[in-house]
Amino acid sequence: MLARTNCVRHGAVSEREDAIMLFLVVSTPRPERPSDLIGNRRSFWPWIAPYQARGLCRHIYARAGRGAVAVLDVEDNDALHRILNEWADIIPAHFDIYPLIDADAAKRMLAAQTAEPYG
Repeated sequence: MLARTNCVRHGAVSEREDAIMLFLVVSTPRPERPSDLIGNRRSFWPWIAPYQARGLCRHIYARAGRGAVAVLDVEDNDALHRILNEWADIIPAHFDIYPLIDADAAKRMLAAQTAEPYG
């Protein structure tokens, strides 16, 4: 059972059944030869699997060439930090991180904005 929590997102407080913080993470590995890291690359998929099973990693895709793209659903910045440090321990990389807003939440925000008088 999920606990009811108060979440602060983009200046608005909302009461939700499950607090989500979505992040798009794009990894760009260091420029070592891929063949030099084949053992590390093989260990990445078993490492991410438990995060997928728990729903913390909603999506994960290998990038053409090198790297990966993931959508992470974490409870806070500490959880994101922990996952990224583990990831970098397996495959040293640069990470571009983009906070995301769930599509339904974005639609609710737009509906609320259009219901308010402009000015």
